Amino acid sequence: MVTKVPPRPVAPRRLVRLLLAAGVTATALAAAPQAAQAAPAAEGDAKSGGNTLTVAVSQSIDSLSPFLAQKLTSTSIHRLAYEYLTNYDPKDAKPIPGLATSWTSSPDKLTWTYTIRKDSKWSDGQQATAEDAAWTFTKMMTDENAATANGSFTSNFKKVSAPDPQTLVIELKKPQATMTALDVPIVPRHVWEKVGDFSKFNNDKQFPIVGNGPYVITDFKVDQYIKLKPNKSFWRGAPKFDELVFKYYKDGDAAVAALQKGEVSFVPNLTPAQADALKTAKNIKVNDAPGRRFFALATNPGARSKDGKTFGNGHPALLDPAVRKALFLAVDRTTIVDKVFQGHAVEGEGYIPPRFGSYFWKPGSAQKLAYDPARAGQVLDQAGYRKNGEGKRVGKDGRPLDFRILCHATDPNDKAIGKYLQEWWGKLGIGLKVECLDSVSDPWLKGDYDLAFDGWSVNPDPDYVLSIHTCGTLPATPKDSGATDNFICDRQFDTLYAQQAVEYDAAKRADLVKQMQSRLYDTGYMNIMAYPNALEAYRTDQIKSITTMPEAAGNLWGQDGYWSWWSAVPAASAGGSGSDGGSSTGVIVGIGAAVVVVVGLGVLLGLRRRSTADDRE
Repeated sequence: MVTKVPPRPVAPRRLVRLLLAAGVTATALAAAPQAAQAAPAAEGDAKSGGNTLTVAVSQSIDSLSPFLAQKLTSTSIHRLAYEYLTNYDPKDAKPIPGLATSWTSSPDKLTWTYTIRKDSKWSDGQQATAEDAAWTFTKMMTDENAATANGSFTSNFKKVSAPDPQTLVIELKKPQATMTALDVPIVPRHVWEKVGDFSKFNNDKQFPIVGNGPYVITDFKVDQYIKLKPNKSFWRGAPKFDELVFKYYKDGDAAVAALQKGEVSFVPNLTPAQADALKTAKNIKVNDAPGRRFFALATNPGARSKDGKTFGNGHPALLDPAVRKALFLAVDRTTIVDKVFQGHAVEGEGYIPPRFGSYFWKPGSAQKLAYDPARAGQVLDQAGYRKNGEGKRVGKDGRPLDFRILCHATDPNDKAIGKYLQEWWGKLGIGLKVECLDSVSDPWLKGDYDLAFDGWSVNPDPDYVLSIHTCGTLPATPKDSGATDNFICDRQFDTLYAQQAVEYDAAKRADLVKQMQSRLYDTGYMNIMAYPNALEAYRTDQIKSITTMPEAAGNLWGQDGYWSWWSAVPAASAGGSGSDGGSSTGVIVGIGAAVVVVVGLGVLLGLRRRSTADDRE
């Protein structure tokens, strides 16, 4: 989650088009033999090639505990290691079976019954049952530390039980619209019930880690690598690669260089310059597709905790809606898309990217705050922030409008946009210090910032990324950390969130989600500047085929599911992937001209993308 930050967020499903009937899904694919416990991987860096798939990542693992992890890299790995109740079809992101083969709701929508598959085993050989799911959810309901990453999914649960090994029953306090999109990893009770303090257990000391997903985590070294082996008993069929390695690169240029030399198989989050530089390379393909992320400017709304205490050192002028509005008016999104993203992005508007059509919202002409520096100056003048003799804007207290913005040192987009903001806001008499750090987490959590570059990956169901702006996700005390993204607590937004959470009518719920985005836009706490494309590249002499999500034009990294890495077929292999023998039901990147831009090698430039978006997942 959270993917979360996101992201929480997560990843789609691929092969086997499991049919979804209106509300009730039934199916059961391929069974698996006895569970195989993977052996620990060897020490040291993995050299890509042969039958090892190596993925370059730029983000540290925040935790290998599914109860704590929120960064994109961590949650993507958990997608591979654990099954969720349901998955998402890689074709259109509709819910399909995961650990549950089918589900039904009572007429009043307050009781949901899931049928748990009989052909899922934990990697230590024990059967995965409804009791594991019941224990996972109940633990999150009764231990706030276990609810750190995904607590929004279970906060409305009244009771969870397992009448028998194949039946899971969830009773709700009120209807909940996310019951077919519970993005919560189900863990083995017999392993996790031995854990004491869930706030401190990172699950990174004993390997292999017991799971029931397509891969088993076998080794981990902080900021070096994480290794996984195929789960031979995975019910959909084992992955085709003998090993999957996520290798850490602090510098994006180094990751691209490693791709060129064949030391890694795949690199996500390319800059436009890097993608262009790879266009002539042999054995390299670049995927350029509409992304599921947004790139935003976040304003510190006054860091606070649930106990009513404020903390941090955010600039008080940013509590004034007029100041936030003026900053909004002085951001040229068109220039950001054209100059920074070089056209590989869409201009930002609402909180949900256009890829998620039913939830996408854009302000009307009367509401839209288009780039208008003259109007921004007028707004500041009228609010009493006038220029002094030195041309600096000052408040009624005489304090100048000099702000700081948290920037990710590894993200060239942050740095480039920071320079534009210094120029645009400087003309208004507003100072801006761009503070680029290797990790923005500490000052962010402490509230020690004025502004920050922010971003999340959005899931097919937007509940999670909406929930992180509700009052209920604030930290309990200033010393605690909550699931909040940016300390936003707005009662009107909360009211709309509560309404959409219980609305089962798809059209009515989508309208409520759009109203939430409108409110978030008007408060000025989040300025969505762009929706970046997914720019990523892989070696065709190592990966023969791989599934994108969605099929028509989708991403490989950070999917809502495990489809990309589960479906990947080694270049040396003539066979397919998964239990049905191939990537036949996924998009094979490179086949559709509308989906993929084929590119090759060249120079290196810049770096991947934000740690921000990934960090806040």
